[in-house]
Amino acid sequence: MTGSPRRTALALALAVLAAAAPLTYSAAAEPRTAAATEAPAPLDLSKSRAQWIDRDTVVWPSASPAATHDLVYARGGGLGVEDGALSGEGRRIRLAPVEGGLTESQRAKYPHLKEYAAYSVDPRDRDQVRAALTGQIVATRRGADGTLDAATGVQTQGALDDLYSAAATKAALGPHFTHGRPSLALWAPTAQQVDVEIEGRTVPLRRAAASGVWSLYGPKSWTGKAYRYVVRVWAPSVRKVVTNKVTDPYSTALTADSRRSLLVDLDDPRLAPEGWSSLRKPAPVPARDAQIQELHIRDFSVEDRTSRHPGRYLAFTDSGSDGMRQLRRLSRAGTSYVHLLPAFDFGTVPERPAEQTRPDCDLAALAPDSDEQQKCVTKSAADDAYNWGYDPVHYTVPEGSYASDPEGPGRTVEFRKMVQGLNRAGLRTVMDVVYNHTVASGQAGKSVLDKIVPGYYQRLDADGAVTTSTCCANTAPENAMMGKLVVDSIVTWAKQYKVDGFRFDLMGHHPKANILAVRKALDALTVGKDGVDGKNILLYGEGWDFGEVAGDARFEQATQKNMAGTGIATFSDRARDAVRGGGPFDEDPGVQGFASGLYTDPNSSKANGTPAEQKARLLHYQDLIKVGLTGSLAGYTFTASDGRTVKGSEVDYNGAPAGYAAQPGDALNYADAHDNETLFDALAFKLPKDTAAADRARMQVLAMATAALSQGPALSQAGSELLRSKSLDRNSYDSGDWFNALHYDCRDGNGFGRGLPPAADNKDKWPHAKPLLASAATLTPGCAEINGTDAAYRDLLRLRTSEPAFSLATSDRVQSELSFPLSGTAAETPGVITMRAGDLVVVFNASPQRQSQRVDALENTAYTLHPVQARGSDPVVKSSSYEGSSGTFTVPARTVAVFQRK
Repeated sequence: MTGSPRRTALALALAVLAAAAPLTYSAAAEPRTAAATEAPAPLDLSKSRAQWIDRDTVVWPSASPAATHDLVYARGGGLGVEDGALSGEGRRIRLAPVEGGLTESQRAKYPHLKEYAAYSVDPRDRDQVRAALTGQIVATRRGADGTLDAATGVQTQGALDDLYSAAATKAALGPHFTHGRPSLALWAPTAQQVDVEIEGRTVPLRRAAASGVWSLYGPKSWTGKAYRYVVRVWAPSVRKVVTNKVTDPYSTALTADSRRSLLVDLDDPRLAPEGWSSLRKPAPVPARDAQIQELHIRDFSVEDRTSRHPGRYLAFTDSGSDGMRQLRRLSRAGTSYVHLLPAFDFGTVPERPAEQTRPDCDLAALAPDSDEQQKCVTKSAADDAYNWGYDPVHYTVPEGSYASDPEGPGRTVEFRKMVQGLNRAGLRTVMDVVYNHTVASGQAGKSVLDKIVPGYYQRLDADGAVTTSTCCANTAPENAMMGKLVVDSIVTWAKQYKVDGFRFDLMGHHPKANILAVRKALDALTVGKDGVDGKNILLYGEGWDFGEVAGDARFEQATQKNMAGTGIATFSDRARDAVRGGGPFDEDPGVQGFASGLYTDPNSSKANGTPAEQKARLLHYQDLIKVGLTGSLAGYTFTASDGRTVKGSEVDYNGAPAGYAAQPGDALNYADAHDNETLFDALAFKLPKDTAAADRARMQVLAMATAALSQGPALSQAGSELLRSKSLDRNSYDSGDWFNALHYDCRDGNGFGRGLPPAADNKDKWPHAKPLLASAATLTPGCAEINGTDAAYRDLLRLRTSEPAFSLATSDRVQSELSFPLSGTAAETPGVITMRAGDLVVVFNASPQRQSQRVDALENTAYTLHPVQARGSDPVVKSSSYEGSSGTFTVPARTVAVFQRK
């Protein structure tokens, strides 16, 4: 019990009266009145509005001091409501109201329930609690005359944690091997029976009372065999006891399409590729210096004619392919990590190639602005080989569709070879992990967790329905065993697959405590004990704040503001939107920003406002970018464009503070990622339609520079350095290879003009997209633009990694060594940002004119164009100049130039 609730005299009296009632409940003996037969709305067992938050406490928004409240439970189910009365046979657990409701500790743990009425389990009935949790439970409220006036189902997550988590969180779950002998362990405290199907037999497991874990040891002959559990359990989603045949949520290997788990020992030497035990990793870099290339496994190689394993894990072992040559070039320039979109087992792609569909049209023959390509791709999308993969089925098994053979543990070997290939190219590996939801819940075919402990692993709303704010069936990592699953899974990827970092999808839907528990578990891993140095494993994620958990409604979330100071970075959308213009969900994609011509090169969109409005917004965007360049520091003080002295936290970003980080490394800057349009496509919508391809390429480099030359880590979507386009698709998660594949040979183009993007997520933008795609012949970049952008971006990386001024370790150093000398003065030029960083001066000139920036404080100080650019690939930046007598830096149009003090 989490506290000793005080009771009023009335509550005690009600408890005494309740004690006189028989413990066995029969609906046949229930008195009925005319009012009861009307079946009022509160008598609804399809919803679960009451919550059993610990073994002794039930809460319910239905408070009535004069009423009697009970729990009725039936192991076999069968409780219902007929004619306003409870039907079926069950047993009763007496409840007494708690004066003052929840205790302070309970309110802190369940802030979203703080206004609920609280009821305590009668001490004489506490021996029934564990049994009750294995069946149907109904909370009832009766009037003074015994009439049932409210009834609802009961959520039990809190009670399960209170009863079982202390022991269960210490248990080793899933398959394990001891001296070659396998064992299985499954947490299923509400199950009435658990068996395992293996080798054509059904074998029962034994239940540990303290933990709710079912387990058994098997013979060595089980090694490598397929198995699944048979779980008999009450399922609230269908309101009956079901027998589920389900895979192991802690699976380490699977048969194709996740039909069976495999009893596989990941320590088996046969699963280790040659050189695995002695694999030497690239030297780690501090999180604040991480330069990350975000990459989808299939996109990387599926249309690479030089790859021997297109679309597969093994493509990263093809050292001579165009794709791997490009990764090595980026690595040598300064990219330190490749971030792989989901590579765990996901549920939206048939894993056997023979069962995958393909578009049956001549897509290349169709017009660049045609809607036929998207029709053809969409027709086969449900069963093709493509999906981003944010649809988890099993969190700790490599996805089978990327393997040469999905039928067995070969995918483990090939995933490890992929990590080897990346490490040997000088790149550390980040996995995109999606613990915030599952592909399915309830009794759906691909549901796993919810078939084992129904209503526990998924987050429920006030009525007991699974929440779906993340797009799918949300999980509940605030519950102890879901939180444990997250930690255990991450540790397995780190130890067994030598993954170097993790990016958490929708991290704000996790408790901060859960992500910190991951960090603590990783920090405990050592090379001597575990084969990896856990302290050097990178963590970052999406700290967005939305949905049923928004505003710390249920727990302290792992959001942008809350993660500051933890060393775990969150994506910063502030500078991204300022650089591109507007936001990702604008009705008019022509809203411009700093790098897309706002005010300095206006397009025809009325959404941009008057020239005066554009100028004002551009100057505010420049302030947002300045904050981004500091690493989004909340406490950084500077002169804003309006002349005020402000902190980063005082610069407005859509009603939120622009600066939220405590130290460099708390915020991750980026100009584009897999979500929303690629940077090239965003600029295609926003730049004036007659902007030349060469100028579009220059604006692309300028936009990428705002992230690459910022304090803290930066991420770039793979192919942005090649002007990658998805033909204006803003959500290409299921748009197939046609819209998504990377192209390394500039003669193949950049992907622009492959037809109108799929209608489902883009049709509202088709009126804007069609004229652009119709002009594909003039808008599509050629080899000069693609190769030039690629080389210029690598120069930016060389600048970033060779200059300590871009890697300031503390907020104090950023404050003292980084400044914006023209900000808020008459000399500040709309479309130009001038930044001092140590002995460097960086000028971002986003305007279409050559610009001069005079910094009076630098008069008679010698500067020269940085050697990386002076000897670099871009002939335009080489015409940048500096006049020492006046401290004036002159930079060509649409150019970022870095000057070094002599």
